[in-house]
Amino acid sequence: MLLLVHGLMFALFVGWSAYFVWVLVRFRSGRQTRANPSGATGRFVVGVEIGVVVAEGILLVVFALPLWYSRTAAPPADANAVMIRVVAEQFAWNVHYPGADGQFGQTSTALVSAENPIGLDRRSPAGKDDVVELNLMHLPVNRPVILQLSSKDVVHSFGVPAMRVKQDVIPGLLSPVWFTPTRIGQYDIQCSQLCGLGHYRMHGIIVVESEADYEKFLAAEAGR
Repeated sequence: MLLLVHGLMFALFVGWSAYFVWVLVRFRSGRQTRANPSGATGRFVVGVEIGVVVAEGILLVVFALPLWYSRTAAPPADANAVMIRVVAEQFAWNVHYPGADGQFGQTSTALVSAENPIGLDRRSPAGKDDVVELNLMHLPVNRPVILQLSSKDVVHSFGVPAMRVKQDVIPGLLSPVWFTPTRIGQYDIQCSQLCGLGHYRMHGIIVVESEADYEKFLAAEAGR
């Protein structure tokens, strides 16, 4: 989609540049001593304007909307996908892993505290081995990742510019976003929605690593 848009923009750039040069020659003072406020007229001008509208309509209807629908209709049904919950708050990202059992433990607002920012009930059967990190997300390379985003306070926006991932995080809603990291390295998590005075420091890190290193990380954190 980006290549198609850039292709259209390049065609418009070449066309408008050629038109600009033509106007400089056609309406130079030596040839047209009296200014004409009506500007360029004729069927060609109207045809170009209609052609641009048609091209943009084709990009939107034929390419952009179907692509958007396929990317937002439903998360990938992949048993190998990594499921993680991310709870946003002013001004941090709380990353919640389900642990070795693959099940998220129960959470409650009554349990929320400075030491337990997501209100995780460690007494629940599935919550004993859960892992919670602050502003740090470890992901295995080449595995689909499904994030369940929620907010404790105001509207945030989960953004990973390097992966072209962005999803608004709205209080009271569970917003999914999914992607597949394909390159090992560290990537910035940014809040893309102004969320208060500390918005500038709402920053996290994604560490994409090998499957073995990812499993080692989960085992080490679960044993703490």
